[in-house]
Amino acid sequence: MPNKHDLTVDGDLVRALAALLEETGLSEIEYAEGEKRIRVARGGAPMSVIAAAATAPPVTAVTAETSPGVAAADAVKAPMVGIVHLSPQPGAPPFAQVGDTVREGQTLFIVEAMKVMNQIPAPRAGRIAQILVANGAPVEYDQLLAVLE
Repeated sequence: MPNKHDLTVDGDLVRALAALLEETGLSEIEYAEGEKRIRVARGGAPMSVIAAAATAPPVTAVTAETSPGVAAADAVKAPMVGIVHLSPQPGAPPFAQVGDTVREGQTLFIVEAMKVMNQIPAPRAGRIAQILVANGAPVEYDQLLAVLE
């Protein structure tokens, strides 16, 4: 059984996370498995995201802290760093649109992280007041994706 205090670093994982940072243009990424966590962050000046700009308009990361008028219960936030998808597959209708009524647990987005598609559910029932991300845009941990009312 591995020691939870083992500080051995998986170099292949670090390289894979660094490559994902480079590919997406994100500034940092965190990965957790059990009680072990690894965070890779890019230092220096921020990079522009050329590939994402070609497919989606640039989106400023909006967090609950930068939107003081949004109550925590109304916020749908990214639980991880990745690429957001508004529909289950290319060409399919979006999971939800502004004005739609959603039920608690209904899938609103997918955040792709390390080639894994993670469904992002509605935290409660309500109506979608705002969607603050574009399809295919990179998102940061805890970034505000949508607002429910």
